[in-house]
Formats: sequence, C-alpha cells, structure tokens
Amino acid sequence: MSDVPPDTSPSESGWHTPAAAPSLPESHRSITVPADASFWRKVLAFSGPGFLVAVGYMDPGNWATDLAGGAKFGYTLLSVIMISNLMAILLQYLCIKLGVATGRDLAQACRDHYSRPTVWFLWILCELAIAACDLAEVVGSAIGLQLLFGIPLVWGCVITAFDVMIVLLLQHRGFRHIEALVIALILTIGGCFAVELFVAKPDLGGVMAGFIPRLEILRNSEMLYVAIGILGATVMPHNLYLHSSIIQTRKFLQNSAGKAEAIKFGAIDSTFALMFALFINAAILVLAAAAFHGNGHEQVGEIQEAYHLLDGVLGVTFAGTLFALALLASGQNSTLTGTLAGQIVMEGFLNIRLRPWLRRLITRAIAIVPAVVIIGIYGESKSTQLLVGSQVCLSMQLGFACWPLMRFTGDRAKMGEFVNSWWIRLLGWATTLVIIVLNVKLLADILLPDPWSQWLYAHLGLPPST
Repeated sequence: MSDVPPDTSPSESGWHTPAAAPSLPESHRSITVPADASFWRKVLAFSGPGFLVAVGYMDPGNWATDLAGGAKFGYTLLSVIMISNLMAILLQYLCIKLGVATGRDLAQACRDHYSRPTVWFLWILCELAIAACDLAEVVGSAIGLQLLFGIPLVWGCVITAFDVMIVLLLQHRGFRHIEALVIALILTIGGCFAVELFVAKPDLGGVMAGFIPRLEILRNSEMLYVAIGILGATVMPHNLYLHSSIIQTRKFLQNSAGKAEAIKFGAIDSTFALMFALFINAAILVLAAAAFHGNGHEQVGEIQEAYHLLDGVLGVTFAGTLFALALLASGQNSTLTGTLAGQIVMEGFLNIRLRPWLRRLITRAIAIVPAVVIIGIYGESKSTQLLVGSQVCLSMQLGFACWPLMRFTGDRAKMGEFVNSWWIRLLGWATTLVIIVLNVKLLADILLPDPWSQWLYAHLGLPPST
C-alpha cells in the first residue's frame, strides 16, 4: 500500500483538487504502529505528537500573562487557564481527526478548498503568527541566557539563531529523536516548577478554589483583560496546522478501523500532553500568587523582576536559577516545533518546498531582526513588551485557523464517517466564537482609541476596559 494518499475526484472526496504530496515527506508514516500490539504498546507508539503540540501551550509567551495574573489576582485566574486548556484539547482533537481522516493537514485542506487569493491571505496571516511565536521564543531564550549566564539580550537573540542546527540534525536522525528531546525538555520544565511549588508552599485550598470559574472575572475589566491575555497566549494557531500534519508520521492502517484507532490513540496522547501543559501554566500562576500576591509585589509582570525577587521571597538561593532554567528550556523547546510548523505551512498553503535549513533561517531572521532592533534602540526593559506584543499578533490569526478547521471537520463529503457529531460541532463553534470575540476585545484594548473601543464593547456585550 502506498504511503501517499491516492488522487481523488471532487465528487468522491469533497475537495476541489486531488490530494497533494504528504506533509513533512521525510517523516510521513515513518513510525510503524504494530497492528496486533497491546493497548499500552499502541499508546507508546502514538505518544509524541501531543507533546510537540503541548510545547506551544507553555512557551515563553505564556509566562508574562501567567505571572501578571498570579501576582495581581492570586489564584482566581486558574479557572481561565483550565478553560483555555479544555478549548485546546478540543481543537487539537479536531486536528487529529482532519489529518487522519483526510490525509491532509490544515494548510493543505485550505489550499484544496479555498480560492487562490484566500489561500495567500491565510498563508500570510499564518506566517505572521509563526514569526510572532518565534519572536517570543527568541526573546524568552535570550532572557533565560541573560539570567543564567549574564549574556546581553541582543547577543542572546543572536545565539538562539544557531539552534537551527539542532533541528536539522534531529530531523536527519528521525522524528522520534525530535519527540524525545521535546519530552526531555518538558520534563525539565515540570521538574523545575515542582521544586519551586514545594518551596513556595501555596495555599492548597486557594488553589482548588481558583479552578472554579467566577463571574467576577467578567465583571472586573482589569481581571478580564489579563484573562483574555492568558487565553490568547495559550491557544496557538500554528499548533492547529502542526498537529494535523505530525499525526501522519504514524504508519497506521488506511482503512476505517485503522483510522478510528489512530484518532483514539492520538487523542489520548494529545489530552495527556495538554494536561501536562495545564500543570506548567498553572504552576507559573500559582508560584506568582504564592510568592508575590498580598505581600506588596502585586505589580510584578516582568520576567526578570520575578527572577530577582524569587530567591528573597521564598528564602532559598536556587529559586531564581530554577525559574531561569525552566524559561530557557521552554524557549528552546518551542523553537523545535516552530521549525516544523513553518515547513508545514509553506508546503501546505503554497506547495513550495524549500530546504529545511533555508526555511528555518528565513523564519529566524524574521523573528531575530525586530527583537535585536527594538532591544538595541529601547533597551532590555522592552523585552516583556515584546513577548506581550507577540501574543497580540497570535490572537489576530487564531480565528482564521479555527474557522476552516471547524468548517472542514463538519463536512461529511470531506470527513466521511469521521464527520463531527452535533455536540462536537456545537462545542467547537462555541469555542471558536468565544476565542474570536475575546480576542477582538484584547486587540481593541491595545489598538483602538478609548471611545471606539468602548463602542465596540457595548455592541459585543462585553464590560468596558479600565
């Protein structure tokens, strides 16, 4: 049986064009899934893609919003992290379904379905989102290098350009090596925060209560603003393109039973990995709440400020070091998945295949140049603002990824028996609309003059901004 999906006519598949060459052809169906293996062996065989996706939900862009939320409002916004994570689990599940059922990733599906001008528009937006995410990774890694080794941020940004060699080496050795490194870095981040939380001794009752949603979050415009920032930093648009592609690295049976099994085990992998991402994001907020809230440090929002305060507040000499080590691991981890996402998006939308090293250098240049210029002109104090700005750019693109995902997975002509059920469609569209509306508010807060933003909020039924 060929690993490349066969050409199909529009009447048979619901697509306008025949199936294209597979995503990441060097890794496509390269990991064999034993047909007669036990349940746990299949779980292990499918484990990996979910963790690559989970990286985007704990990247440096999340740190500033989680720190600000914990320091200013204590444990209250833990419910926002939980709801954002549940949204992510649903959206990534739909990406698995799309990739398995159709043999297309989301970028290829857009190219096959939409007109050429629309495809180019979506591609440009997605490239901007990847560049914004890459910018957060560059700045986050540079901050980590500065805190650990005293390297100036500008030089730290330049150093991060060379991680392209790591990605190329791992891609050459096999996709499992990329997954192994990603999981190792995720465990490093988790280990660092587990120690931090043990030392910080947060109020367990307050933590549990924080996971209960409160209307106060909607009524308090300042709290809602931070909550929207957490949402915008958590659900990453490029992850939707990434997951629909890398699920196809598994060589499962190309029949109804094989696809159903791949969707099931892919969902197990994704859900488990994203629950680990929930722990990381919640740990950042809980640490900030335990260390800074209620003791005069409520305005802590800068990563560097949190690093310098942690040792004194927690009374140990290694808290700041562990914090910086986790940040560096987070930034480096995200660069690996950003590399893959960039390749998938360009190949999927435009059917253009560049050499991986060239594609990565282009993406890195787009991220590094503005980081170096802004830090060089305005100084290192603007690094956190760069992280926040990157999240705003991601928010702008998110709805343009969720909408076609819901459109395709709800089309029986495209998905066949794997089309979304009515309750999945209901949850999915509700999630998409919530994301779009809340991100419109976030952008309006930042980009629109006050009278215009208040008019927009009144028409959306949202509370005004302070």
